[in-house]
Amino acid sequence: MPLEIVRNDITKMQVDAIVNTANPKPIVGGGVDRAIHKAAGAELLVARKKIGAIATGKAEVTPAYGLHAKFVIHTVGPVWQDGGHGERELLSDCYANSLKLAAENGCSSIAFPLISAGVFCCPSEIAIAVATQAIRDFLADHDMDVYLVVFDHKAFKISSSLFEDVQSFIDERYIEKRLAEEYRGDMRERRTVFEEAQEDGFFDIPQWMGKSKERSLEDLLDEIDDTFSEALLRIIDAKGKTDPEVYKRANVDRKLFSKIRNNPAYKPSKATALAFAVALELNLDETKDFIGRAGYALSRSSKSDIIVEYFIQHGEFDIITINETLFAFEQPLLGC
Repeated sequence: MPLEIVRNDITKMQVDAIVNTANPKPIVGGGVDRAIHKAAGAELLVARKKIGAIATGKAEVTPAYGLHAKFVIHTVGPVWQDGGHGERELLSDCYANSLKLAAENGCSSIAFPLISAGVFCCPSEIAIAVATQAIRDFLADHDMDVYLVVFDHKAFKISSSLFEDVQSFIDERYIEKRLAEEYRGDMRERRTVFEEAQEDGFFDIPQWMGKSKERSLEDLLDEIDDTFSEALLRIIDAKGKTDPEVYKRANVDRKLFSKIRNNPAYKPSKATALAFAVALELNLDETKDFIGRAGYALSRSSKSDIIVEYFIQHGEFDIITINETLFAFEQPLLGC
């Protein structure tokens, strides 16, 4: 997966490069810096001293020594003041310069902590937004597996308004599911119950309880024997998109896409199938048809499925934002 948010100890990551939130002076600081030096061993500090001072936003590289990596990339994040002293730009430079160094050293994978979000006091929402945008910009022109490593879910905060809106959407869908189970039996009776509830203003009748609306891609998905791979390629062509455009928007790497393209019988994971539905900006009915080609369905008992449904129904198809929200709700991410 090109960008994956993971909950882990960054010193345990098995990647080509681990990024250290370094002290600007060649000394061991606190937090992530101290943990990385402890895991790497005394040789790391010797190498760090050879570099000398590092300016805010810049990055330098050393061997990783005792870590499960080839390199440690040291970058100095900005101390948050009020957002009016170039903090965002300097923070973005930390990611951009670290990624550039990783590419120059032949790295295919890199792990970042959430830079400046700890003792440097950058608000989590801003730290996440800057990180993901800088990584997104890099991945537009490069192939690399990038991990944003968070030690604790509590430290990862998306917009409170988005979180509350998604939580409300989830709650509504769970209510619908429980009512549907309670009135399991004759379909006509169930529809009457839902229609009465709708008239009382409790909620809309779930689309899956009523007649499906006409699908705009029905002419592309009308062959019963069409596989997921065949449907994917036909929709890409029909929408006038390129392969790289689609697999990058799906947060899927080129190698996996190549496997899908070259094997008509390929069955992806549900997360990958949904990622391509998002990348292709399919509506809810189209998504159900599309992932059905791989043998999957959206479930009202799955919190992750409901979250994806929320974004599809709101016409928001940014895979990074969806994955940030899934991570905040402790759900699996979309992609490979």
